[in-house]
Amino acid sequence: MRRTTPHSTPHLTVRRVPLAVLAAASALLLAGCGSQTVGSSSGTAPSPPVSSSASPSATTSGGGCSAEVTLTADDNGRTVCVTSGGTIRLTLDGTTSRPWAAVEATGSALEATNAGITVAPGDAASAFHAVAAGKVQLSSTRPLCAQAPGKVSCKGLQLWTAQVTVAAS
Repeated sequence: MRRTTPHSTPHLTVRRVPLAVLAAASALLLAGCGSQTVGSSSGTAPSPPVSSSASPSATTSGGGCSAEVTLTADDNGRTVCVTSGGTIRLTLDGTTSRPWAAVEATGSALEATNAGITVAPGDAASAFHAVAAGKVQLSSTRPLCAQAPGKVSCKGLQLWTAQVTVAAS
């Protein structure tokens, strides 16, 4: 029979980290991509929060629909009503590193018009004339994280939408 001698090893101390601490640290790391501050090295401003109490500016006519509606990034996810013959103006403030794409309208109740507005790089500005009764979705996207050549960035997109109902006047 072979005899073995125990080897002595230095005593190692193992610290246990609670699972909640690890989960919180992971959540903070993952949330960092889309939340940049005004003073960050990329120079981008944070996107405004979505507010359910935001109300588009409007001139109301009979029936609860408006003749004029103005939408901004704060109106993401809202549903608005405009009368036939009315106007919808929309401005999405972006940055050069997180620019908004051109606003798209699905449906035939709105017709894009040229408001003659010059916008800063990264912004999206659009105007639409309500030409027929119906429903339209307005939408635009922009990068979730700042895009910079030669730097790591996420590939996520921030989606902005608004539902428009055009009512016969």
